[in-house]
Amino acid sequence: MRCRTLLLLIFALDLSTVQVVSSAQDGAAPYWRDAWRGWHFYEDPAPDDKPAVPAAPPAAKPQAARAPELDDFERLQKALEEYRNIAIMRPTEANVRRYMELEAKVVGQASTFADVARRVAWATPALDPTLQGRPVNAKALEVFEETERTERSRTVAQLGKDHVLFFFYRSDCPYCHAFAPVLEAFQGRHGIQVVAISIDGGPMPGFPSARRDNGIATALQVSQVPAVFLAQPFTGQITPIGFGVLSESQLLERISIVSSPEGVAMLPSATRRLALP
Repeated sequence: MRCRTLLLLIFALDLSTVQVVSSAQDGAAPYWRDAWRGWHFYEDPAPDDKPAVPAAPPAAKPQAARAPELDDFERLQKALEEYRNIAIMRPTEANVRRYMELEAKVVGQASTFADVARRVAWATPALDPTLQGRPVNAKALEVFEETERTERSRTVAQLGKDHVLFFFYRSDCPYCHAFAPVLEAFQGRHGIQVVAISIDGGPMPGFPSARRDNGIATALQVSQVPAVFLAQPFTGQITPIGFGVLSESQLLERISIVSSPEGVAMLPSATRRLALP
């Protein structure tokens, strides 16, 4: 009797404990009371009911302040154009005078700018255009040309080690006869050999070893004489220098330019390669 009473008491306590736990967790986990689910199952967690907080937009970058001079310039430019157009459409004395007065103001402002720019250039060698490239002063130009001539002569002499000049001519061409002494002197002064090639087979004074054309003139499309080409016999590379009568300074300048990497890049199609004898 005593054991039976004890078992009933334990059973009553268990039921009350289950009811308490079940009541406490009804809202959060109602599946505790579903016996059909068993103990081995998985359920996704309940979704978060809190609304997502939108990300704050990126802060706009502060714009650089616009220089007031730009606004002044635009207003002046617009006013000048409007006054001019009005004066053109209605050329009354008042309209034309108003436009001319504003134009004089603009010209004066530009003149002041030019004066300041010259002073800046005089004080800053890197910004002085008279010191860049070919000088404008007569004495400086003389020095510049002599220096340039010396450097180009050195370049041609270096080329003369493995290059020659092809001189195409005709024996009945007066321009060829006038050009031949220039090439003869050029050969002696700058150390590059001149190979004379006669298109018609005739002689040329100053070049007793002139060769008869063997078809190379046709291959190079020589349609006018005199003609000069820079050739490298070992590689067969041939580049035109010019047609007609050229001076010594022109020959130096052109040979120096066409033989440089920059000159080749300017007009790569001008250089050809032929099998030279």
